Amino acid sequence: MGASILRLPQVKSKTGLGRSTIYNLIAEGNFPKQIKISARSSGWLESEVQEWINSRVAERDSEVG
Repeated sequence: MGASILRLPQVKSKTGLGRSTIYNLIAEGNFPKQIKISARSSGWLESEVQEWINSRVAERDSEVG
């Protein structure tokens, strides 16, 4: 099973968040941490980013009731 890795532009596109917001959320412990791809690059596991998005939807839906 291969895991897909997203780079920052893809994460920004997928979440609609800006760079600063993403890094602030990581610092607060409210967004998935990056993984190191090489000495000078890192990315996020697509599955973790999708889980984060799904949790935002679930949070919204639980507030509607």
